[in-house]
This record gives sequence, C-alpha cells and structure tokens, in this order.
Amino acid sequence: MAEPIDPFHAITISGVAHELKSQGRSIIHMEFGQPSTGAPKAAIAVAHQVLDTDGMGYWESAPLKRRIVRHYAETYGVEIAPEQLILTCGASPALVLALAMTFKPGARVATARPGYVAYRNSLKALGMTPVEVACGPEVRFQMTAAALAAVEPAPAGLILASPANPTGTIIPEAELAAIAQVCRERGIRIISDEIYHGLSYGEPTRSMLEFEPRAIVINSFSKYFSMAAWRLGWLLVPRDEAATARAYMGALFLTPPSLSQHAALVAMDCREELEGHLEVYRTNRSLLLQALPALGLDAIAPPDGAFYIYARVGHLTDDSLAFCEELLRATGVATAPGLDFDPVEGAKFIRMSFAVSTPEIEEALRRLTPWFQTRAAERRALEAAT
Repeated sequence: MAEPIDPFHAITISGVAHELKSQGRSIIHMEFGQPSTGAPKAAIAVAHQVLDTDGMGYWESAPLKRRIVRHYAETYGVEIAPEQLILTCGASPALVLALAMTFKPGARVATARPGYVAYRNSLKALGMTPVEVACGPEVRFQMTAAALAAVEPAPAGLILASPANPTGTIIPEAELAAIAQVCRERGIRIISDEIYHGLSYGEPTRSMLEFEPRAIVINSFSKYFSMAAWRLGWLLVPRDEAATARAYMGALFLTPPSLSQHAALVAMDCREELEGHLEVYRTNRSLLLQALPALGLDAIAPPDGAFYIYARVGHLTDDSLAFCEELLRATGVATAPGLDFDPVEGAKFIRMSFAVSTPEIEEALRRLTPWFQTRAAERRALEAAT
C-alpha cells in the first residue's frame, strides 16, 4: 500500500465556507491561492471564437510554445528551444512529471518548511522521501545555501519556490546563485517552481535557469495570467531529457486542454490588463500589512511576491485548523490553516490570500478587527485565571 498523504485542509475550510454561503452567509474567500479575476478579456473572446469554429482534439500548440520561448528570452535573458517545453494540465501535473522522470522511488528530495503541501504529498505518493528543511523567520521562511549544504546525506533533489507559497518571499539573486552552486557541488537536481513569477512588489523574480541551465522549471497560467480554472501550465527541461518528459506526459496526461492553449496564447500579450490585477494585489498587500499588526498579527515576513500573508497566531491558538474554522463561522472570512504548509510549526500559523478585490479586503478587515480583539482579550483573561 502506498504511504498515506495528508489532506489539504484548506479544501475542508472551503467546504465549510460554501456550506455557509448556501445558507445565505456573506463569505470572503481568502483560503485559496487563486485570483478572483477571470482570464483576460481578449483570451475569453478568442475562446468563444474557437468554440464556434474548431472541433479541437488532443493537441500541443506550437505557437504557444514559441511565445513562451520568447518570454524567457525577454524576461530572463535565457535562450531555450521549443522542444524543451512540455505543455501540461496545470502546474500540479508538471510537478508529478518532473519528479517521476527525474527520481527513483525512495529518493530523498529536499523542500523548505513551510512549503506548499503538494510538494510533500506528491513525493510521498510517488514513493519518494520528502526532506523538509526548517526555514524560520530569521531566513524569511526560505531555503538558503547554508541550510541545503548542511543536509546529510545530500538529497537527490531540491524543490525550490521563489516567490514561495505560503509566504510570498523571494530568494535574492545572490542566494539563488549560491544554492545553485551547492547543488552542483553535491549532485542535487533542482526543480524550480516559478508559478508566481510576474507577481512581485519590488524585488524581481529571477528564474533558476539564469543560475543553473539544467534546472527543471515549472510554471503555470493560473496565477499571473488569472487562468486557474483553465488548467494549463508547462514544464521546462534540459534538451537531453525532453523526449523522456514528453513520453511521461503522453502516458500519464495525454495533452492539456486545446481551448486553454488557444486562450493562453492571447493572454500572454494582455499585459496592461494583467498588470492592473497586480496593482490591486499591491494595494491589498499594503492594506493588510498596515492593519494586521494592530490585530496582534505582527510576526509576518512581508511578502515580496505572490499574494499571501503568512501570519503567526500562536499567541491565540495551537490548532490552526480549528482556529480557521472558528474564524470563518464567526466572521465569514475564509483562511487557510498553517498545517497545510508546515506539519511541525503550522498549527500556530494561518495563511491569507489577498488575490481578491480591494473592497473585499476592506470588508474582511472590518470583520476581523473586532473578532481578533475579542479573541486576544479572552486569551489574556484565561492566562490570568490560570
């Protein structure tokens, strides 16, 4: 029997949120990392046209792959070839492909803790061993070259994310270069999850390919391009591994949705609309960072990118799952428990997604402020009584 994997607790919270909404409650969804906006208007328009004129079928878009190649040249100064790109049914299958084609069962693969729950679960499901490296606030919850160099024995692989989920922190250029050097010296293969690229608030997002040409890169149209429901992403591999990657993709997933590929090609040039989304996130981020310390949520690594706040609530609870459900039922604001991202310390953290509208952020803060004030007062009274 395969090793059991942990549930995605945010799905549980979302289920409660939808149940409450069906009862007429007003719910603000900050539990999932998905934009509340839809695909760019021009992408939707071409999708309508394709639906009317094209029967579609199994297909991998050569024009879309060429456009992604141009994106790497323009954005990162990295030259790649179309055959290095495998279009996938979102980033999640791309992660499965990358792991399955690169490592054997039993392989030890390092990840930062806290980190995205699917890293740990995908490794377990494929019979591999996650090596979770504790990365605390002193390193802004991110992997460092020093921490990786200290892992003994050397892991076979490393899954890296910058910007990261759940924290939104970005690894600086010099640290990325140092991590790449450690990996070369120790024979560690790098899988770089770059699905939040394009979503940054100052510090640029650098691709690991700039520092390690043999890195395997995962990306997606779900985040910056606001196309989560279209289920389209890509895997970028070294040329000599492209045939293997394509064989795995065909055997496990065939091809990604044809309609999504048509729309994505157009979406890549809708920059003005997409940058408008980023400005909304920037405003939302600022509002939360200004307001949360007054609620007692001051242990935060301010996110450099993505659209998350990862906040410590250990002064109020040691059960973040129960805390998130109680918060949801009392205020209608859905958040994600830190247990999804850190099985050791996550019981004392919650994650808030600010990929919603600014009015929703403002309303969420109106609801959260009195609730957190009351909860803190109750906690102080309890401590005084004991």
